[in-house]
Amino acid sequence: MTNDALRTLLPIAGWAEDRASEVEITGDSDPILPTPFLIGETSAAALSAVGLAVSDLWDLRTGRRQEIAVDTRQATASLRSGHYMQMDGAPVSSDRNPMMGVYPAMNGRWSYLHCNFPNHRAAALSVLGVEEDREAMARAVAKWDALELEEAIIAANGAGGMVRTMDEWAQHPQGVAVASLPLLEIVKIGDSPSEKLPDGDRPLSGIRVLDLTRVLAGPTCARTLAEHGADVLKVTGAHLPSIGHQEYDTGHGKLSTHLDLREPDDLEIMRGLVREADVFSQGYRPGTLAKRGLSPEALAEIRPGIVYVSLSAFSHVGPWASRRGFDTVVQTVSGITNRQGELFIGDSPGPQFYPVSAIDYLTGYLMAFGALVALARRTTEGGSWLVRVSLAQIGRWLVERGQTPETKLHDIPEQFTPEELKRWSMTSDTPMGKLGHLGPVVRLSETPPHWSRTSVPLGYNEPVWPDRAK
Repeated sequence: MTNDALRTLLPIAGWAEDRASEVEITGDSDPILPTPFLIGETSAAALSAVGLAVSDLWDLRTGRRQEIAVDTRQATASLRSGHYMQMDGAPVSSDRNPMMGVYPAMNGRWSYLHCNFPNHRAAALSVLGVEEDREAMARAVAKWDALELEEAIIAANGAGGMVRTMDEWAQHPQGVAVASLPLLEIVKIGDSPSEKLPDGDRPLSGIRVLDLTRVLAGPTCARTLAEHGADVLKVTGAHLPSIGHQEYDTGHGKLSTHLDLREPDDLEIMRGLVREADVFSQGYRPGTLAKRGLSPEALAEIRPGIVYVSLSAFSHVGPWASRRGFDTVVQTVSGITNRQGELFIGDSPGPQFYPVSAIDYLTGYLMAFGALVALARRTTEGGSWLVRVSLAQIGRWLVERGQTPETKLHDIPEQFTPEELKRWSMTSDTPMGKLGHLGPVVRLSETPPHWSRTSVPLGYNEPVWPDRAK
């Protein structure tokens, strides 16, 4: 199957166009689920790029390449992998907070309020001056100008946005700023000698990854690296809000520890972990970690040869560079929910979210792709590397891939078949119980991806690295 989206990723790694032929892509073409956006093509492309980069690292280890295969339907299912989890045989709820959603505002416009995290929900309720009741929120939003509400929510440290059309976003200063950037940047930020890959029998054996990310996109990056053999230590703070089911979904293969980077002792522990790390993945807003001495340049001094993966919502340029954002926020402001609502009516009229978390998971896969390419460059030419990406850049890539013609958007199944889900799923014994979940998507001929550790509760482990395999 030809995949044009994959061809747009090859130049990022410096690969020739014929590399696309190394991946066998099978399964249906879009539409696979009810959305005009090409989520099947893009998910298969992102995961194929991961497979190619993993094959390159295996080649550096052994001199052998691998056969790579990706099923488009399975790749699409992975864009909502949290939807398919079971704990001890019972479904794990992935429902969003009932306050979260799109509300009619003044003058025919719509406003989205992101209310999944309690602090963001509190910010919205404070601005609107109401209690936690959806009908009360709807009445309050209806009295607001959508653009003014957007700014008020952001000023209150909340998250959300005014629903825009794609044309409006293309003309918005932040949309223009995002359009000026490449899809993904892999930049050398320091000199250091080339480094042989650690010993081991998997592509990423012995590679140590610090995962300082939250929600879905960043954690998916580290989960993807773990399925190819990396030792991943997730670092979060006990004081930070979290959504439990998401940690089950993105925690496969990881250790997890708590550190409070506001505390000098914990910050020193972090620096110690960095000195022995290979990849540092972070999802704080641009500049936040620099205040703690953990900028890309600082870490390249602490650990020459580091691969620093940096995720933000709206990129590091433009007036929204420091603004909070999530997949749903980017969908809202960039015209995706507007277009989805034009074609598919949900439980209520108006703008709609697509039926997966495409931007989140695509971003996670492409972060992992960037990290893998940077590790290969460190092996062959040395250096410290910065991989920089944002949800908005990946959202732009998704939109630029085009849309399924409206004539084909009829009678599309909303679910995968039980037989497919059974074939794609596995069970893990975790400290929380027996977790049923989707397995890895990419198929490799010599090193089939798998997670050597199961998901654990946040803060379950000590902040120390496991021994590298001998």
